[in-house]
Amino acid sequence: MDEEYDVIVLGTGLTECILSGLLSVEGKKVLHMDRNDYYGGDSASLNLTQLYRKFRPDQAPPAELGRDRDYAVDLIPKFIIASGELTKILVHTDVTRYLDFKQIAGSFVYRDGRISKVPSTEMEAVKSPLMGLFEKRRAKKFFEFLQGWRDEDPATHQGINLDKDSMKTVYEKFGLEPGTQDFIGHAMALYLDDDYITKPARETYSRVVLYTSSMARYGKSPYIYPLYGLGELPQSFARLSAIYGGTYMLDKAIDEIITDSDGNFVGVRSGSETVKAKQVIGDPSYFGAGKESEGGKIRVVEDGKVVRAICILKHPIPGTDDSDSVQIIIPQNQVNRRNDIYIAMVSSTHNVCAKDVYVAIVSTIVETDKPELEIAPGLQLLGPIYDKFVSVSPLYTPVSSGERDNIFITRSYDATSHFETVVEEVQDVWQRVTGEELKLKKREEASADK
Repeated sequence: MDEEYDVIVLGTGLTECILSGLLSVEGKKVLHMDRNDYYGGDSASLNLTQLYRKFRPDQAPPAELGRDRDYAVDLIPKFIIASGELTKILVHTDVTRYLDFKQIAGSFVYRDGRISKVPSTEMEAVKSPLMGLFEKRRAKKFFEFLQGWRDEDPATHQGINLDKDSMKTVYEKFGLEPGTQDFIGHAMALYLDDDYITKPARETYSRVVLYTSSMARYGKSPYIYPLYGLGELPQSFARLSAIYGGTYMLDKAIDEIITDSDGNFVGVRSGSETVKAKQVIGDPSYFGAGKESEGGKIRVVEDGKVVRAICILKHPIPGTDDSDSVQIIIPQNQVNRRNDIYIAMVSSTHNVCAKDVYVAIVSTIVETDKPELEIAPGLQLLGPIYDKFVSVSPLYTPVSSGERDNIFITRSYDATSHFETVVEEVQDVWQRVTGEELKLKKREEASADK
């Protein structure tokens, strides 16, 4: 550990592994360390024994659940949008060579006490039970408007300026009911709350078009998922980093973040060894997570909490056409909340559990002092639950950008059941670390640059 590096990366969560992989491809000399003896950090996938050991150390897994090696249960549920930014990163870096994916069978939204498939085209809108006859006609015109929009052709704009008019203005133009606005904004545009409604409509337009184009790729849902669990993703980016010269050290204690007299990053100490680098990137747990650092400086603060319930089922979720995998979004307005509730379910077809077993994870942002009650609307949709593991995790956020002291801290994973917010974080940290926007290079291009 006496070498000097361009970047030290702490923690092998997905955000950190994507960044170390991309930085290695760019020719940076990267050292990647983790205190754990496994990849994934908070975004790891656990076998059955690890799952029970984490949540119930004194209880062995029930024998009827099957073999340990059949399980890869995600601690944090996330699906990949087929045409989204993470897919682009996977393809451009050729990380797909290490992974196999399977489509998620259905995308659903909860409304008026029932689960319904999310309509994503004008034809599906016409058939959807989510809307009455007249609302279906209005929704059909709305989707036709989105699909027909061309920036260069004012005739397709119908008097709307996406960069100036709010989404509220667009909804009102088409006369869409609040319930319809709910599934468009939350189940398709994937917003966490309703703040988007008063902002320019361009972002929502782009998000809905991304959803519909992802849906069109495979037909059943816009989501794909890696076989053997999400823990495969960070490992694959770690392989990418290693190919380009990145060095990995697992099971390595991080005892001190070393800074100079001005508070700028110098290196990392592990035991009696110190390694130096120009910059450090890491998840919040390596930077005090709300505690004062050696120099009396708070680097990370808690910015809320996420409650998640990992549920083992012996049946598909009722009302989802016996789908082997689904995403269900409960818009906050449907259950009088500020934040949506997310349900992500996978099964043995994804090689993450034994046959005839299903793993559903219900999550949301905590709003009260009784977090488990907050996910009750989601738990009630699952039917009988064989076993359940509930966790409440702090959401940590860095207090500074890192550009002054070269200490770049990532955010905790939010409650969403998709990866778009993770990629936004990767893009944000990349810009702060390099001073440039993330522009994806294919591997052969990057090799030629080195």
